[in-house]
Amino acid sequence: MSDKQFATIAVRAGIESDSQHNAVVPPIYLTSTYSFPGLGELPQYDYSRSGNPTRNMLADALSELEGGAGGVVTSCGTAAINLLVSALLGPEDLIVAPHDCYGGTYRLFNTRANKGDFNVAFVDQSDPSALAAALAKKPKIVWVETPSNPLLRVLDVEALCQQAAQVGAQVAVDNTFLSPVLQQPIKLGADFVVHSTTKYINGHSDVVGGILIAKDPEQAENIAWWANCIGATGAPFDAYLTLRGLRTLVPRMRMHEENAAQVLAYLQTQALVGQIYHPALPDHPGHDIAVNQQQGFGSMLSFELAGSQRQLEVFVAALNCFSLAESLGGTESLIAHPASMTHRAMTDEAQAEAGIKPSLLRLSVGLEDPRDLIVDLEQAFKQAAEVGA
Repeated sequence: MSDKQFATIAVRAGIESDSQHNAVVPPIYLTSTYSFPGLGELPQYDYSRSGNPTRNMLADALSELEGGAGGVVTSCGTAAINLLVSALLGPEDLIVAPHDCYGGTYRLFNTRANKGDFNVAFVDQSDPSALAAALAKKPKIVWVETPSNPLLRVLDVEALCQQAAQVGAQVAVDNTFLSPVLQQPIKLGADFVVHSTTKYINGHSDVVGGILIAKDPEQAENIAWWANCIGATGAPFDAYLTLRGLRTLVPRMRMHEENAAQVLAYLQTQALVGQIYHPALPDHPGHDIAVNQQQGFGSMLSFELAGSQRQLEVFVAALNCFSLAESLGGTESLIAHPASMTHRAMTDEAQAEAGIKPSLLRLSVGLEDPRDLIVDLEQAFKQAAEVGA
């Protein structure tokens, strides 16, 4: 880990690296191929699937922020997860994953396991006995999502890494919801960190990307080999835009969190709001853990609408400052209905087991003025109340 502060690392990534024209901002290398110095002489870059200067700048910056040895920028967050399991797992290997993980992650693990690529066990990792039983099967990877999507459940990464190490398992943590600004899993003992860079790292909802970062240099080389082998790497232009977004990550995360705190306080006063899920709440599962292992609570929150299905529909349709859309972490505020959107790949039974109810709504609080967000919520709740149960 660099001795520089996070904001400095993010802002200065690649600055003044252009040796040809001395551009302050690094150029974008859109080339697909590179010339060889001579026959039999291998250059640093030969083909952009295997290596690209723009993509490498982003990977190096994020690896430094996460305290890793190296990383691979991929075409999307799911591609980063797929790269991990492709590089590390064989048909007899087991991955232990949370039963309440992101729907796309659940779909990937479940589908590939059904094909026989590897074995998967979805367990409640917050249940000590369930986790112990899963670890007793000696998995090769333990997949961790904290805070979880969409219920913001928090797991003790350090304790889980210690337990996994005892059975020879490696731990991979999805750090998308917090970014390295608010949580650094490798510092807590994780072997790998995954991000959907589509979200907070890019921060502008105009790029799809991902990254897989390894703590160990040998594993960093291994995942780079596999990324080239299966064609998982991201495009240079996407990397360029993501690197530009990264430069404002620290102030954006600060403002995201400040806005979310005001929205959270408002929601606690509303009659149509049932259970609220956010790590800042003292009664939230894992609140004490979050206080110790995170540098903030983030800006994602979920709540159950305490009304009818019709009231839920009216509430969502009445919103003007929250767009009904999947994804998260952009400058604009979004609202999602996990059961029918982000987690629709899960069966009704799997959703119920994970605690995802049809009344659950997930907010990604953006950078609008929080007063406008609250006014918007207020008028939407009023319209929903007028419908009646």
